[in-house]
Amino acid sequence: MLSSGQLAEQQAADYLIQQGLVLIERNFHCRRGEIDLIFKQGDTWVFVEVKYRSRQDFGGALAAVDQAKIRRILLSAQHYLHTKKLNQFDTAIRFDVIAIQAKAPFLEWFQNAFGE
Repeated sequence: MLSSGQLAEQQAADYLIQQGLVLIERNFHCRRGEIDLIFKQGDTWVFVEVKYRSRQDFGGALAAVDQAKIRRILLSAQHYLHTKKLNQFDTAIRFDVIAIQAKAPFLEWFQNAFGE
């Protein structure tokens, strides 16, 4: 049986596929951290953090992506690009967050969430 986090990642992946993005990889792990989902949208690599929260306490799902988490995602993305022989300065990249709440609105997609 899938955990609520795994179900949220599957819902996020399905949603982004419906929006026309192409899924490249799930749960990329490296020593620096993890990236939940990696997509391509045209020529842009899209690194997606999925956050699920059953309650709105403490700001909900989006508030769970703090500066430390952002730093780990950025470092992990750099490592991922390096493993693919891509240069982060010559490659179009974007960092998105899918916030899933148990109560409405159910799923929100924040494109370019880190302002990079």
